[in-house]
Amino acid sequence: LTSHHELPGQVLAWRKLSKLKSTYIDALPPLVDETTGRIHPVFHQLGAATGRLSASHPNVQNIPIRGAEGARIREAFVPAEGRILLSADYSQVELRIVAHYSGDASLLEAFREGEDIHRRTAAAVAGIPADEVTDELRARAKAVNFGIIYGSSAFGLAQQLGIAAGEAQETIDAYFERYQGVRRFLDETTAKAKEEGFVRTWMGRRRYLPDLTSRNRVLRQAAERMATNTVIQGTAADLIKKAMVDVSDALAESGLEATMILQVHDELVFETTEADREALSELVRERMEQVASLDVPLTVDVGFGPSWREAH
Repeated sequence: LTSHHELPGQVLAWRKLSKLKSTYIDALPPLVDETTGRIHPVFHQLGAATGRLSASHPNVQNIPIRGAEGARIREAFVPAEGRILLSADYSQVELRIVAHYSGDASLLEAFREGEDIHRRTAAAVAGIPADEVTDELRARAKAVNFGIIYGSSAFGLAQQLGIAAGEAQETIDAYFERYQGVRRFLDETTAKAKEEGFVRTWMGRRRYLPDLTSRNRVLRQAAERMATNTVIQGTAADLIKKAMVDVSDALAESGLEATMILQVHDELVFETTEADREALSELVRERMEQVASLDVPLTVDVGFGPSWREAH
């Protein structure tokens, strides 16, 4: 028996498990190809406005990773017998792109020195030494780092963090006081987009945003968020796509027994042998980190294992 206070949490947990079951556990097995014994998703180059790849049948871009139950879904993704999976994932690539475009001295220094950017932000916003930052403060700073660059309002940040709107606004104000280059980048990106009617990614892809001049405030603000979002996420998409081409070319010349089998946002997944694991790790990391010359280093985290969960 449970009290009425516990019931909503149980209902949410049940709904989450039910969705995992219907979306993945029930839906994935029928998609296994009888000939190959594998699932072959369809990737779409133009499926997302930002330029990121999207996928269907199934949508492997949405395979969960957070939460114990969700992460177990990744245990079902395994390589062929005698092989292992290797995952190579860009570390905080979107924040590094913001540092590059904004030229913010504090962000540039943090990434160049290899600091924990969320811990540094927490310390800067709270006005305390980095070694006094608690896990809770770091988690809040992480939400702020990602939320602010995508236009989260004080209300939205308050909802996410479970704090008062006034406290959230103070946090946002403190962030922009510390990272004035980021504020300038967001404002200049929006202003230029309104002037030209579009934004450009690193490789020059354009996204037109006619609602930037709309008289409807809701539509106009949404377009402003899309402007900065597209520059950041679109540039991340450019980098990973170019990395895929560079890695593919390098693999063809390497003679390694390895195959690129999956791309999910900032991550590439490979199937290889234990004997070629180290050589593949070096090749992939080198090509991905050298895909572009930004004002901060690109770094790649590499993992491996007998399932996607363990590799990532």
